[in-house]
Amino acid sequence: MTCSVEELLSKLENRIAQRKMFWHLPYGHPDTLCPDGAVWKEKNQAGEWENYSNRPWQLEFHDAGKNNQERMLICGNRCGKSESGAYEIAIHMTGQYPDWWTGKRFDKPVLVWTGSPTNETSRDIIQKALLGGSGKSDLGTGFIPAELIVEKPRMRQAGCSDVIDMFKVRHASGGVSTCSMKTYEQTWRKWQGAAPDVVWMDEEPEDYKIYLEALTRLLTSHGLMLVTFTPLLGQTTLVRHYHDATHDGVWLGHATWDDAPHLLKVERERMAQSYPSWQLQARTMGVPMMGEGAIFTTPEDDIVVDPFEIPGHWPQIKGIDFGIGHPFGYGKIAYDRDSDIIYLTDCYRKSDRLSPYHAERVKGKSNWIPVAWPHDGHKRDSKGIEFQKVYKNLGVNMTSKSARYTNDKGGGQGVWNIIETIKEREETGRFKVFKTCGDYLEERRNYHIKRDKNDIAEIVTRREDTLKAVFYAVMMLRKAKTRGSTGNKQHAPTRSILSMRLE
Repeated sequence: MTCSVEELLSKLENRIAQRKMFWHLPYGHPDTLCPDGAVWKEKNQAGEWENYSNRPWQLEFHDAGKNNQERMLICGNRCGKSESGAYEIAIHMTGQYPDWWTGKRFDKPVLVWTGSPTNETSRDIIQKALLGGSGKSDLGTGFIPAELIVEKPRMRQAGCSDVIDMFKVRHASGGVSTCSMKTYEQTWRKWQGAAPDVVWMDEEPEDYKIYLEALTRLLTSHGLMLVTFTPLLGQTTLVRHYHDATHDGVWLGHATWDDAPHLLKVERERMAQSYPSWQLQARTMGVPMMGEGAIFTTPEDDIVVDPFEIPGHWPQIKGIDFGIGHPFGYGKIAYDRDSDIIYLTDCYRKSDRLSPYHAERVKGKSNWIPVAWPHDGHKRDSKGIEFQKVYKNLGVNMTSKSARYTNDKGGGQGVWNIIETIKEREETGRFKVFKTCGDYLEERRNYHIKRDKNDIAEIVTRREDTLKAVFYAVMMLRKAKTRGSTGNKQHAPTRSILSMRLE
């Protein structure tokens, strides 16, 4: 029996829909990055994508699974957080890892638990992302191909239709992976029992006990915890667990609407108008209320500007934070002396890279710009060489002395003076940030204080790598140079830095 053209096209479309796992690429893959990525070029030409931050947040989320048992991805609505979680679950269950994958791998079938607030959200978000649906026509149009789904999914008697309770998937090793789809409505006692290999919570459980029970189950399997959500509940215990963690194995990532090229500008503007003002930052930028206080409180829209070419007569300086026990951080600033405005024009944060890699990124095409560095640059590496000399030997234009408020007072420098300087500049319109500096903006949003047992406010020193690099650059602004300048001519800003009370 022959098929009509329409029937053949319909079968082809259905076949393509069932291959989603094989053509998906996360933001951060070379093909998705503008302006050079092949995928970006194609979608931008079709009007489906716009210029965006280029932050590789989805790729970093997956990569972090290699060394971190607990991962949280806090995002604005519709950034693609659930897509990231669903894709990772799909490849762990199938064992069909792409060539570019450098995150955690399982060489055997896995037991997966997924978590969602209600049966409806489990069906409409997680179930749809993983399976596409429960019906014959749409089962397998999610990230897990129909050809790998074993048996018919088991349905749940949940008071609403088409809710899947459990399904099985064929793993590349020859065995079968299982996914149990749970909800927070079931209470924390339903999260006891077995030892899953992977737990994915899409949206945050209001009861922190649910998270703790799931995490306890992972202690047996040495498995993975994935949490993807928009922080509408504010600065909860779970959020603080990730924000304030000081031990290894806990990773926190962020994404805003500016990091999601599939959200076109006109669509973002329309959506923003529909949200109440008190929810706007959480829904568009993934910013939870920071408990006792965010450090930088000037609205982000007041400091962010579109990139532009820096005039040749503006002095510039770079700053670095070496990444001793944490990611390497870098920032570059330019100073408009006439208007007394500092511009952050470039930044960079990266872990698990050697010094030569960082050195080349810092040098770039502007190695004439001096590079400020912190006092701990005098620490020595495994070969007994000071870190600052390692970078100097790699050709980085390091300043002769570590970052300091005055020329004669070296050593460790108190951080509050430079924070207050930048805060004052932000409030008076004299500190601006290029919108492309996504790593810095992410850290700035979540830079906050907590109080110790004596009710003394202290900074939560986590994810502050580009912030610290920028602090050192601003601290040493007097050493900034213009292209072709010689000697030690200093470019001092106005009172806001020179009149600071030194700690």
